Amino acid sequence: MKVFESDVQLIKYEVIREVVRLTINGTLKKQRKNISKILIPGPKARTRCCIHKERAIIDERVKLVMGGDKKNSNIIEVINIACDECPIHRFTVTEACRGCIAHKCTEVCPVGAIHSINQRSYIDTNKCIECGKCKSVCPYNAISDVMRPCRRACNAGALTFDEDKKAVIDNAKCIQCGACVYQCPFGAIMDKSSAVDVTNILLESKQDKNIHVYAIIAPAISSQFTYAKIGQVVAGIKKLGFKDVIEVALGADMVVLNETKEFIETIEELKAMTSSCCPAFVSYLKKNYPELGKHVSSTVSPMIAISKLIKSTDPLAKVVFIGPCTAKKMEINEVDIKGITDYVLTFEELQAMLDAFDINIEECEELPLNNASFYGRIFARSGGLTQAVKHLVEAENTPIEFKPISCDGLIECDKALKLLKFNRSNGNFIEGMACTGGCIGGAASLSHGVKDKNEVDKYGKLALEKDVIDSLRIIKVEKIDLHRGKNFMTN
Repeated sequence: MKVFESDVQLIKYEVIREVVRLTINGTLKKQRKNISKILIPGPKARTRCCIHKERAIIDERVKLVMGGDKKNSNIIEVINIACDECPIHRFTVTEACRGCIAHKCTEVCPVGAIHSINQRSYIDTNKCIECGKCKSVCPYNAISDVMRPCRRACNAGALTFDEDKKAVIDNAKCIQCGACVYQCPFGAIMDKSSAVDVTNILLESKQDKNIHVYAIIAPAISSQFTYAKIGQVVAGIKKLGFKDVIEVALGADMVVLNETKEFIETIEELKAMTSSCCPAFVSYLKKNYPELGKHVSSTVSPMIAISKLIKSTDPLAKVVFIGPCTAKKMEINEVDIKGITDYVLTFEELQAMLDAFDINIEECEELPLNNASFYGRIFARSGGLTQAVKHLVEAENTPIEFKPISCDGLIECDKALKLLKFNRSNGNFIEGMACTGGCIGGAASLSHGVKDKNEVDKYGKLALEKDVIDSLRIIKVEKIDLHRGKNFMTN
């Protein structure tokens, strides 16, 4: 049985579940406004000050589950009414202040926001620009820094606050990784959903035999649904109405084969190449290091690769990616690959949909998951792609030395990109993963505890084929174009 980590995750789940239930019944438009009353019946408030505010927030969540603001291209949105409980002032002088005569905090403040009364320092919050210089010079560590969780989580620097202290997302900087969504303790930031669209097309496919809906599951499935077996999850997904359930890990096999070939053919000229599997990493590079665009592999992500394979064999196919990544919702709309993967669901959304359809995966039989290689499956963790490329480079017996740098999280990615920018990198292949731990640390995971990478390897070892070449032996990969458009780095 699924156990939710917090009320934030539980409420999000409940909203998605109720929206999907009404979609199944064909009454969403008429009854959507009743969802808040169903979830917050009253008379007592559940988590907020009053039921009226809770219901208003639920109404905003319903809008996001139904697609959100169509004018906003970002798939991450702030629920303004819910963003009001965090500390308003970041820096505060504590009782540890000794009123020292040096007054380093006063001297260092660039806007004169600190003054001393009765030998104790005070911060004028109307002047403070939250630069943190006062904290860094205080000899008694008497100034506390209460950085808001969303801002602390955003290593892309895309979060600021308006005059009302509400969170504001800078779309020009946001890489849509979803870190702020997961870290906000009040659920005031949320990703838009395609659950309604996916539910509708699944219902249509049951009536129209010319619609074939395929589910493609990210390798990170190994760290999800821990209360059931993967084969039961596969069976549950098929019961939703999907024609078939296919591993994205097979797409990873296709990608690593193509990316390794690209590395061998171009590395002498480029000197270094970066991976292109993680859309948040690629987006971060585009926005912060555009001059490094030539170093990014032109190979599509595993999601796009497997979608291309499916549509090359079934012209009636509609493809739904299921994984822990919010950035994938952004990736499918990029100009040069738009329409290849039709929809993206997160594991959170999948759980809600299964329950809305009254499917208990613990009671499902175990069905086999289409096979991929060991190397394709370990793409779910940081270092997995590197290990796969190394395997193929060595198999080619080329004189090229493979010197990888595996970046675990956006901070490590930034360090590696800085070194590459100034020609100081010690490696010639950079694997960029925006989420710590890799995809198994994705923002829309069902659980966010410390993930055991060994579990991913165990899942990989269940593959019938260990080698990439063996898993692709019946697929004519050369007939599928696995390269991005020439201008994808400038889109």
